[in-house]
Amino acid sequence: MAQKNNHLVIMAGGVGSRFWPMSTSQRPKQFIDVLGVGSSLIQLTFKRFEGICLPENVWVVTNKNYFDDVREQLPEVPVGNILLEPCRRNTAPCIAYVSWRIKAKAPNANIVVTPSDAFVADIAEFRRVIRACMSFTAETDAIVTLGMKPNRPETGYGYIQADLTASSMRNKEIFRVDSFREKPDEETARQYIAQNNYFWNAGIFIWSVSTIVNAFRIYRPSIGNIFESLLPYYGTPEEQQQIDARFGECESISVDYAIMENVEEIFVCPADFGWTDLGTWGSLLQQTPKDIYGNGLIGQNIQMYDAHDCIVHTTQEKRVVIQGLDGYIVAEKDNTLLICKLSEEQRIKQFSEETT
Repeated sequence: MAQKNNHLVIMAGGVGSRFWPMSTSQRPKQFIDVLGVGSSLIQLTFKRFEGICLPENVWVVTNKNYFDDVREQLPEVPVGNILLEPCRRNTAPCIAYVSWRIKAKAPNANIVVTPSDAFVADIAEFRRVIRACMSFTAETDAIVTLGMKPNRPETGYGYIQADLTASSMRNKEIFRVDSFREKPDEETARQYIAQNNYFWNAGIFIWSVSTIVNAFRIYRPSIGNIFESLLPYYGTPEEQQQIDARFGECESISVDYAIMENVEEIFVCPADFGWTDLGTWGSLLQQTPKDIYGNGLIGQNIQMYDAHDCIVHTTQEKRVVIQGLDGYIVAEKDNTLLICKLSEEQRIKQFSEETT
């Protein structure tokens, strides 16, 4: 059963156009059925927390332009729990806003914050880990972040260095954080993998609302003071007007820089439930069932001949036949077809900008 003090925050304001032409800045990847399973990434994220957080305790922070998408895809979330950012200011102001908003309504809240666009393979293990971490933060003033056990020298993720010499007295799976590391080059990533105390930073955080609010007051008062001053307006018709006027005053900074790298009571829970940040076509290929030639196929009728290690996403086409491609992206959406080498997918942003 979900604990009444448990609250879920889904961060869904990113542009997320890396899966162009399937996703665009007008409809980013979190609102797209990227995996071809009948649910968008944000819907899968919401379902992942069933039994942990009640729907009335779910909050979505997103861009003002995406309000209709959130309402359409997550009708269970109360309208008042959809918080709209008037401009992009990275994750620290986003988290500060929703934290003060929750505190005004539920001062005893215990919060888990998650991105809206990740993939998790083992849902049961994910829920077990989240429940254990939320029990830990409900009883302490600690901040917990999840660390994914790495299986390759990934250069696209940040890393968490853990002190594995001694676990917490309250939970043997939770350890103190030694340091946060930026996205490394490949050689550095290989050095991390060779050790057993480096984990991928999944951007999933657990804390009590009083803990995170106090952390902002101490370590980023310039941000905290803005949202503290708006206490009289939370939950009122004037809230959005006030947020529109003040949100842009916040510095653009990630919560990792603003808070995580400064607090003393910071812990990591190493976990292994098949997590992937679906940020590239290559990462999507890794999570898609493949044929015997390594092709990941998302669509109703796709035939491959002499083709290897391709990712094909053609859900709007009645029939697709591909021959002779090795390591390619083939994707279509609304009369736009992309054929691009997987090794060159960083150019997709350029393609999308040239066609808009």
